[in-house]
Amino acid sequence: MPRRRAQGQSPEPVDLRVVSKDDPEAWPLLVAFDLDYTLWDLWIDTHITPPVKRQGSELNRLVDRRGQPIEFYREVPSILAELKRRTIHIAACSRTSAPDLAREALGLLLVPDDGGEPTRAVTYFNTMEIYPGSKLKHFEKVHRKTGIPYDQMLFFDDEHRNFEVEALGVTMQLVPSSGTDRRLYEAGLKLWRKRRGIKVEG
Repeated sequence: MPRRRAQGQSPEPVDLRVVSKDDPEAWPLLVAFDLDYTLWDLWIDTHITPPVKRQGSELNRLVDRRGQPIEFYREVPSILAELKRRTIHIAACSRTSAPDLAREALGLLLVPDDGGEPTRAVTYFNTMEIYPGSKLKHFEKVHRKTGIPYDQMLFFDDEHRNFEVEALGVTMQLVPSSGTDRRLYEAGLKLWRKRRGIKVEG
């Protein structure tokens, strides 16, 4: 069934302003990610049995008590590293009944930084709203904490119901069953730019 246009979703402009990729106006001030089936391939509150642990300095992999792995989709670490390099505010907005476990996993998961040095995944996130409830609540809290306008936010999430955040002015990119990769990341940026009347060239 085709998705209806979310209430409050701004119409797409006809005339686009062309800017370079390195122009600050080509980037949202904040990029937010859901966790389950957006950054990793599981529901942390139903698929993972604590405790979780990392084997030595192994990158992008934890295991739970039963040996179930927790790992980001392959291209997620490089996406997070790019956003950090561009000093874009990164938020985690996750509706889960296991918030402490999700935070623990992010604190233990090591991923390669731009320089190749391992870094804890949690250090990429400037704001974390991880708890049960509507994503409207998550984004209202992010907005209050950061002061960043909703129309300067891009959100990646795998659930159709969370398009409700577009009523606030947030741009949401739906994540398919294959998870977040660079192609989807670029599609989300292109969508946000188009709604802002921006086209990137060069």
